[in-house]
Amino acid sequence: MRVLLVGAGGVGTAVTRIAARRDFLGHMVVADYDPARAEAAVAALGERGGRFSALRLDASDEQAVRRVLTEQNCDVLLNATDPRFVMPLFRAALEAGVHYLDMAMSLSAPHPEAPYEECGVKLGDEQFALADEWEKSGRLALVGMGVEPGMSDVFARYAADELFDEIEEIGIRDGANLTVEGYDFAPSFSIWTTIEECLNPPVVYERDRGWFTTAPFSEPEVFDFPEGIGPVECVNVEHEEVLLVPRWVDARRVTFKYGLGDDFIAKLKTLHALGLDSTAEVTVPGRDGPVRVSPRDVVAACLPDPATLGDRMTGKTCAGTWVKGTKDGAPREAYLYHVVDNQWSMREYGSQAVVWQTALNPVVALELLATGAWAGRGVLGPEALPPRPFLDLLNAYGSPWGLRDGISR
Repeated sequence: MRVLLVGAGGVGTAVTRIAARRDFLGHMVVADYDPARAEAAVAALGERGGRFSALRLDASDEQAVRRVLTEQNCDVLLNATDPRFVMPLFRAALEAGVHYLDMAMSLSAPHPEAPYEECGVKLGDEQFALADEWEKSGRLALVGMGVEPGMSDVFARYAADELFDEIEEIGIRDGANLTVEGYDFAPSFSIWTTIEECLNPPVVYERDRGWFTTAPFSEPEVFDFPEGIGPVECVNVEHEEVLLVPRWVDARRVTFKYGLGDDFIAKLKTLHALGLDSTAEVTVPGRDGPVRVSPRDVVAACLPDPATLGDRMTGKTCAGTWVKGTKDGAPREAYLYHVVDNQWSMREYGSQAVVWQTALNPVVALELLATGAWAGRGVLGPEALPPRPFLDLLNAYGSPWGLRDGISR
């Protein structure tokens, strides 16, 4: 399998470090707008880097992306950029006739009149609008194939297939006890993406109502996370699982709640109140004259790169899927989860826990596609494919998943 990896940031670099240890990969072209980042990702592989090459590529330039896919004879495009670049990469892969994977879907837009009640443009709507074209092409666009969304969706499918007869609610619950030495505020993942998903209206799904929205940070609950993380208050945020899971898994309700903490929420609210979460460019004075910049890009530039924080981080991160329903006529609850200790991921891969956990899952999916264990056509989420091959291979990667049964929130 020949892969074009677009994006050599923290997650993209972690992808190369994981894929370099697997035999399924024929060659991976590592591309980034900053060629130094792509070259650094390949150079860091050392003796394992023989199947990797680096080049400069503008993810917004569909023609250039399509040309690289063709010239490099790639089988699949793996998108490790932020969601702004989903659609040009998605269309380029379709036009080039190759498979496509991403870890975050096309952006949403709030309802213009009732943003906290009704959905406007939903996450992934632009991608699903092209589903028929992907189906006709005979190629697969596997969307939302990170950890959340991604592994969490696989957990939902597995629970529906093997653990429950009827499902009342599927709730993705994400929490951590990570701390970063020397920083009062240092997000462990892209602040651009974090602002997007946390300040947009959260989406909830109910079978009798369909998809609807609530206010940011709504419905707080305390969830007890495993492996020493403990109780963390979680709140509703916008996330792809709520838009993906109901398409293939029957559940009365689907939610996503993220453990943010009061301090983090307060800082996000302040950014919003000051307009610093905006992606609309504004004019600011510059040394050589006025320049146009996005306030959100300025915030991201002022914060440390999450990929560089691993040496200062301690603790664990947990991604998982809580399911409530019945089995054999009796009530049942279960939490399927995956925990990564930052000390372990830094020691074994040189990548901090959150970006490593995100990067792991598309590499597992690529291997399943390469071996034929996963196959499909059209635009599919992870829950549309059989879960057992994924979970078995996840264990083979040395990062097993867990199941806590009979839990209560």
